[in-house]
Amino acid sequence: MKRRTFLRTTAATAAALHAPSAFAQTAREKTLRVAPLTALSSIDTVFNTSLVTTNHGYAAYDTLFGFTARREITPQMAEGHTVEDDGRTYVIKLREGLKFHNGEPVRAQDAVQSLKRWAGRETFGQTVAKFVDTWGVKDDRTLRISLTQPIPIFLEAIARGSASIPFIIPEHLAKTDPYTQITDATGSGPYRFVKEEFLPGQMAVYRRNPDYIPAKGAADWTSGGKIAHFERIEWQAIPEQATAAAALKAGEIDWYEQVQPDLVPSLRANPDIVIGNANPTGFNGILRFNHLHPPFNNAAVRQAVTMAVNQQDYMEALTGGDPSSWSHCRSMYPCGTPYGRDVAARMPGNLEKAKAMLKASGYNGEKVVVLSPADVPTIHPMGEVTADLLKRLGMNVEFAAMDWATLVARRASREPTEKGGWSIFHTWAPSSIVGTPVEHFPMRGLGAKGWAGWFGDDKIEELTAAWTVSTTDAARTAAAEAVQARALETAPFVLCGQFQIRTAYRKYLTGIVEGGAAYMWNVRRV
Repeated sequence: MKRRTFLRTTAATAAALHAPSAFAQTAREKTLRVAPLTALSSIDTVFNTSLVTTNHGYAAYDTLFGFTARREITPQMAEGHTVEDDGRTYVIKLREGLKFHNGEPVRAQDAVQSLKRWAGRETFGQTVAKFVDTWGVKDDRTLRISLTQPIPIFLEAIARGSASIPFIIPEHLAKTDPYTQITDATGSGPYRFVKEEFLPGQMAVYRRNPDYIPAKGAADWTSGGKIAHFERIEWQAIPEQATAAAALKAGEIDWYEQVQPDLVPSLRANPDIVIGNANPTGFNGILRFNHLHPPFNNAAVRQAVTMAVNQQDYMEALTGGDPSSWSHCRSMYPCGTPYGRDVAARMPGNLEKAKAMLKASGYNGEKVVVLSPADVPTIHPMGEVTADLLKRLGMNVEFAAMDWATLVARRASREPTEKGGWSIFHTWAPSSIVGTPVEHFPMRGLGAKGWAGWFGDDKIEELTAAWTVSTTDAARTAAAEAVQARALETAPFVLCGQFQIRTAYRKYLTGIVEGGAAYMWNVRRV
């Protein structure tokens, strides 16, 4: 290097060092800062079905197929597929050049084992697995999955999943029992999880994956090209909602994933902030019973609570009284989906009749422990409403407020309440993942292999299987309605209403894909 060139370079370097604000601005523009719904504590998307863990999955992993807002199935990691043997065999070929974050190639063996682990726990997957004869591999790029009989929903199942998503992970990790949590986040998605900077409950960091090969097409929900425009993503947990809103206004964060309803007006009034929908299909409030222990192992007690529930109380508590943000949906399926319809007579909110039903049920004062996540403003109010309702109903209630991570750990306990167990918790589910019998995890009757609460019902499972193999719309509708009728009798859960959750982000962000999760791809700063 010539001396004058060296001096010019040295001078430029010195100038940069004495202008930290310019450097900081450049680094800031390359970083997307997000305040997630809750802090990330688990990175295992099969073991933990929390939305924040699912969001992590979409950033770090990928799926064989994606789906659009119109529920169209499109190839993602797959190059394509063929169906043989009169619909009983699916041959799926992977795209060339796919790599995991550790540099290893993505093989058919990885994909098959990942599907098997997902199907070992997730309700949609368990149903599909009953019809799988062999999870086979033809070669390193080709899966060959044989079914015992054709099931029209197979491709949809491995594209969408439900409570958990069939993300593809390395074979050696996928061999982990689905009820044992993995801590290695090696994936092949658009972003790499930075384990060294992970502070469980506080901070999660991702870096752009330079080896990621996007699929073709425009981003549409989980399909199309997942382009990583930011070099770095930081998820900073901000438990205090007003603090998160203030940080968004100040530009300290770029995206506030789910906004507390009473904070929406002030954010909407800010010209530098855009208000959107966290999921355009809407959310469904869920009151989940523990079916293992008294008093809710008794269907008559569950029916009494269902009779008492007034959805308006829940929805007004969640939305701050904004009537445009919620609607009644006294149903088991979400209203607005093919099988959802409001049946007001099944949930009239009649407290006096509910008291008489509770007395007739044989309830004798057993303690009811209501778990509620104080750090999740789109769930916590439902717990408060339920605790008050049950007290007015005449039940012995203990209200247990805690953070979401603690709640998720505690709801896994199958112990009775006197040994640290629980009776009720609340959550919500987007309409996009509970619209059919097979994927509706709160309604499935899988018992010990099902969702927390462990509702078991052979009749519902028989009807769900009939829906799964049905080839006509009429047969499917009949099976779906029979499932709902049975669920109305057995009350595995109570739907507390249907509502919208708002998201908010700085105006300089563009390309946010509003769908079933907080997708980190396609977002850019302009």
